[in-house]
Amino acid sequence: MAEKISYEELAQKVEALEFEIAQLRQNEISLKESSRRYRKLLDFVPYPMAVFSLKGRVSYLNPAFTDVFGWTLEEMEGEKMPFVPTHLQEETSEKIKELFDQRIVPRYETKRLTKDGRLIDVVTRGEVFSKSEMGLSGELLILRDIANEKRFAKNNEAMLKISMALPEYTDLEGLLDYISSEIKRLLDTKGALVILLDEEKQEFFFQGAAYDDTATLKRIKEIRFSIHDLASGNVIKTGEPLIVNDTSRDLHIYPSRDMKFGHDFKNYVIVPIKSNDRRIGVLAAYNKTVGIFEHTDVELLETIAGTVALSIENARFSEELKKAYRELSSLDRAKDKAINHLSHELKTPISIFSGTLSILKKKLAALPENTWEPTMARAQRNMDRIRKLQSEVDDIIQEKKFETYNFLSFIVDQCTDLLETVIEDEIGNTPLIERVRHRIKDIFDTRETEPEYIYLDAYTQERINHLKPLFPHRQLELNCIVDSVPAVHMPKDLLQKVIDGLVRNAVENTPDHGKVDVIVQKQGEDVVLVVKDFGVGITQEHRKKIFEGFFSTQETANYSSKAPFDFNAGGRGADLLRMKIFSRRYDFSIHVSSFRCRFIPKVSDVCPGNILECDFCTEKKDCFHSGGSEFSLVFKTVSN
Repeated sequence: MAEKISYEELAQKVEALEFEIAQLRQNEISLKESSRRYRKLLDFVPYPMAVFSLKGRVSYLNPAFTDVFGWTLEEMEGEKMPFVPTHLQEETSEKIKELFDQRIVPRYETKRLTKDGRLIDVVTRGEVFSKSEMGLSGELLILRDIANEKRFAKNNEAMLKISMALPEYTDLEGLLDYISSEIKRLLDTKGALVILLDEEKQEFFFQGAAYDDTATLKRIKEIRFSIHDLASGNVIKTGEPLIVNDTSRDLHIYPSRDMKFGHDFKNYVIVPIKSNDRRIGVLAAYNKTVGIFEHTDVELLETIAGTVALSIENARFSEELKKAYRELSSLDRAKDKAINHLSHELKTPISIFSGTLSILKKKLAALPENTWEPTMARAQRNMDRIRKLQSEVDDIIQEKKFETYNFLSFIVDQCTDLLETVIEDEIGNTPLIERVRHRIKDIFDTRETEPEYIYLDAYTQERINHLKPLFPHRQLELNCIVDSVPAVHMPKDLLQKVIDGLVRNAVENTPDHGKVDVIVQKQGEDVVLVVKDFGVGITQEHRKKIFEGFFSTQETANYSSKAPFDFNAGGRGADLLRMKIFSRRYDFSIHVSSFRCRFIPKVSDVCPGNILECDFCTEKKDCFHSGGSEFSLVFKTVSN
């Protein structure tokens, strides 16, 4: 029989039950508050988070999840999340099973779909929690989008690879083909192009391309487009990148594009290549294999464009320099050929004209001298100028082989008997054969005298004494300052040409009442010859060319062939080239320093030729400090 409970005991049990219910209600409120706090906390987590029921239905999505994947809690609550790719569903089922067995799954890398169909790389980890922990039982999933991280790493690796590879490509086409292939690989496209702009013709050409089809690659490199026939023209014009993910909208704008390329464009991305303030072309990729082009693709292409722009310009400059070098080499060869031809062509006519003048002079001797002598003197003077020019040219090409003399001498030697017979029959003078032999030698023999030991101090003074009487009409102060120096070793006739040429150039570039100093001194173990004038000087541009030969430092319009030693006599420009050749042959060096007269800084400016008639120089010292040139020859000393 049941024990009867008193009213007091029942009241106590009811009171205890009410307390327990109150406690449960308080716990429920606490759990709800805790759940609310958890949710609020999860809302601030920067990584995507999702809470699923034990049956895999969504009970919570934080804002970061919505930002990355696109789905909101309102549309997905109570639903299954469709973000597992088909090819990864089996792997995901295994991971869920592992999660329930171990209550936690460590970090692993996988892929998930976004609401708009993009496949992104993520790192995920999961944990199963009980009702006491979050107010209900379920599965907590944390995901982290690593697509950008992988893209950055991939891009950095690609840029490092491109940067390291750039120096390996010396030609522009090879460089641009490599860049195109890297773009194609990085953006996973069917093709990529480096399109350069021909600024003069306003046309695009394709010097760099990457295609799987080699026939298409070859065809692309042979075509050109007007700047208005491609979307790249707008990119060049605006300087802004362009993404087109649906080309059906622009087919009517560029009707010839697909036909010339030989294939269709589904989508493309284009960015400009900028060099300083110019846009020299574009980088383009088209027909993406998976998905569509995004802003991240633009960022990658812009990075590549910024890296390779300088290399493209450098490669272009290198090509231009190579082209210029080839042209200069061709011109140099032509110049050598012309000089050689000039020397050969001058030899015989000079000899004939000189002989003709001698014969003419004898025949005119019977006439009054005043009727023909001035004309004859003028002709002889110019003949001497031509002979000197031929001598300078001959010295310049001295190192080349001249076989004309040997050949003619050989003929004379072999035909001596025959020539003697012919000459005897004709004029009865057999010694004439020796005159023929001597004549051939005078015309064609180019052998130099042997080097000898020369004391430059005494020899320079001797040459100055010889040269002074040649320009009595010039009012100049020619100073010869020499120290006792050791001997130098070279042919005397060549040394004479060097000293005479330097002094003559100095005199011809110095106005009247100016001065020229010729100095010989010892410098360490060497002997130095200095010829210093206080004349008009040489411009910086012309200083670079004076040793090239046949180059006049005067403006062509001001050039005139005057008598030697006249001011601005207008030399042939061969003296210094000849000296340079002598210096290489006989191991001495030649140096020049010069500054142009500050009153006539341009080549076209003309000095009056007389300090006393100059509007700028009030006295001699003004001219002496305004311009001038100094040529220094350094000889190695030898023991005789």
